[in-house]
Amino acid sequence: MSAQHRFFDLQVNGYAGVDFNQDDLSAEELHRACEKLAADGVDGILATIITEQIDQMAARIHRLAELRQRDPLVASIIAGIHVEGPFLNPADGYRGAHPADAVRAADVGVMERLLDAGDGLVRLVTLAPECDAGLKVTRQLAQRGVVVAAGHTDASLEQLQAAVGAGLSIFTHVGNGCPAVLPRHDNIVQRVLSLHEQLWLTFIADGAHLPWFVLGNFLRCAGLERCVVVTDAIAPAGLGAGHFRFGRWELNIGDDLVARSPDGSHLIGSVGTMLRSYRGLVEQVGLSTEEAGQLTWDNPRRALARKP
Repeated sequence: MSAQHRFFDLQVNGYAGVDFNQDDLSAEELHRACEKLAADGVDGILATIITEQIDQMAARIHRLAELRQRDPLVASIIAGIHVEGPFLNPADGYRGAHPADAVRAADVGVMERLLDAGDGLVRLVTLAPECDAGLKVTRQLAQRGVVVAAGHTDASLEQLQAAVGAGLSIFTHVGNGCPAVLPRHDNIVQRVLSLHEQLWLTFIADGAHLPWFVLGNFLRCAGLERCVVVTDAIAPAGLGAGHFRFGRWELNIGDDLVARSPDGSHLIGSVGTMLRSYRGLVEQVGLSTEEAGQLTWDNPRRALARKP
């Protein structure tokens, strides 16, 4: 990896023991997380706030924006905020680790409140198009210059195509945010892959969310031109095994460095780093260093800028 190339990550929920989804995030904690990100080769991130009650989400978004304003290092690392939820498919499997009691249908007024809390810092919102009646929130975001992603969704092909027409441009972590068992042919993964020329597709490259050979298959199918790697990092990222908190979850991370729900039924974010993802793309998937760089520093920036 060239020193001139620095990673850009569209989905970071926490890092270096610091959970961005806490109500009492301190300036010192956020600075420490950004120091560790910079040390790990990351030039910029979207700090990610996930589904919770609206008051809490708004307060957490506001806190991030406020702390970023005070600290030059934080401002240089946190390029914006990714709001993942709460307008997601409520069904088990599609909802993933997002709390069922906080998932809700898309609402223009609620979205406006979350955008206002970020004072212009919200750059990306992940929602389920089938939960956005009339695609009103999708259009609202696109008109405000916020990038719209689909994720945690079981939208039909027709719903996805309509959402693209309304401003949808990214799909969040393909192959995850969906049940372990899907219909053989007509499923959300196949629908999204069929739109690879219209959507940026993001993938969690940690070997756990997608086995490396599966990730390789996806990349070959979609082509690298519009694919992006994210970490979906949570607080343990960059540290290793131990006990950590992420949102409502209390997590014990074992030596395999995989974040699972206490009952083991599903994954909860990733403890991977961009450097580990980059190395996995080269060593496990067989990409060249230039191709791995395209997925981890070039394409993320292009996707956020909505460049073709």
